[in-house]
Amino acid sequence: MADLSSQQGRWRDLDMLLARPGNIVSNGFEPSPTLREEIEEYVRVLVVGAGGLGCELLKDLALCGFKNIDVIDMDTIEVSNLNRQFLFRLQDVGKSKAEVAAKRVMERVSGVTIVPHFCRIEDKDIEFYSDFSIIVLGLDSIEARSYINSVACSFLEYDHDNNPVAETVKPMVDGGTEGFKGHARVILPGSTPCFECNIWLFPPQVKFPLCTLAETPRTAAHCIEYAHLIKWDEVHSGKPFDADDPEHMQWVYSEALKRAELFGITGVTYSLTQGVIKNIIPAIASTNAIVSAACALEALKIISGCSKTLSNYLTYNGLVGTHIKVTDFVKDKDCLVCGPGTLLEIEPSVTLYQFIEMLGKHPEILLSKPSVTHQGKNLYMQSPPILEEMTRSNLTLLMFDLLGKVSRDTLHVSGACEKNGKKVSCLRKLRVVFRGVGDGMTDMDTADRS
Repeated sequence: MADLSSQQGRWRDLDMLLARPGNIVSNGFEPSPTLREEIEEYVRVLVVGAGGLGCELLKDLALCGFKNIDVIDMDTIEVSNLNRQFLFRLQDVGKSKAEVAAKRVMERVSGVTIVPHFCRIEDKDIEFYSDFSIIVLGLDSIEARSYINSVACSFLEYDHDNNPVAETVKPMVDGGTEGFKGHARVILPGSTPCFECNIWLFPPQVKFPLCTLAETPRTAAHCIEYAHLIKWDEVHSGKPFDADDPEHMQWVYSEALKRAELFGITGVTYSLTQGVIKNIIPAIASTNAIVSAACALEALKIISGCSKTLSNYLTYNGLVGTHIKVTDFVKDKDCLVCGPGTLLEIEPSVTLYQFIEMLGKHPEILLSKPSVTHQGKNLYMQSPPILEEMTRSNLTLLMFDLLGKVSRDTLHVSGACEKNGKKVSCLRKLRVVFRGVGDGMTDMDTADRS
């Protein structure tokens, strides 16, 4: 790739897009000849993942005029990456993907600043994610997507009419590839479906019966899972398996080979071992490029408003010809991650015990024997008995103190509720506001009391 800064009229087409009105622009779009410079100066983009799709995203976003980009990835470069992750070279093997990818794009696209973060996404605190204008995902893990989705949705606030407060919306663009197939999705928390609203789109991971693995393996995958799930524990009693540790992976590969030879099975390779254990599906470079282009375009549309965004899930299939389809999925209004939940306004003097009593009487909740959790921490659990005993002491504590002395927060409660005349298990999201505390006295609270 040549140094693009030397090309005349580098930003000509982008400036024409941002400086002129159109018929399909977003509401509130204000064309301006300085809009590109404003995006360059004020917009910060976070790219999550620096693999096959992440490399393409970094390049495309930089070429779309985004100059302040961060990238986070915990992986190091392997030889098997080099056929599709075009920013990496043989001498980069063993180095951080995020650091090398950032360096290569900055070398080739003048004026862009990319800050790499070589760590797990969970290692960053919530304030780190709050600094970005938009988050673009290039991940191959359902768990990682779910985590980032929950982080982005945690910034979301609703007004008294259960409408999302615009300045609290953290937009995301999610890309994914699987061989010749891929998707690009726009997530505007509170308006479009979040990741959890449509998590059913992802098929469950294939599981093998342990009896088959132990007694009658028939495929290379069976041999690999035997080494991973059974043999590892037999040899390394109590030592957890780390899929990101090359030595652990090599050990499983060696044991799987022995198992395969014993049963006359062929096809066990190191790359297949990685694929089975990490649920990795081989990537196609062209698919990454196409999906990345769609994601980068949606990011530009969201930030600038120069065109209406995707509604809201694009699928691509290049296996036989080219097939592209856009589906408008519906937001789950009761989603426990992005939904508004039920608003409760309480006094700062209310204890957890009193709060639990309220839940059984509130007309929109009516939960019996509720358990309460906050940010993954158990405040009170009705069962099992050992957890009830461990959390019982919290019952006399103030809710205000248990929630960290903030004016408002979100928590989840579970218990039994009545549905069609039967008692069923229910999980509810609650927005708790403390009366008269800090910014707790807002128009929202006044409207709810009136």
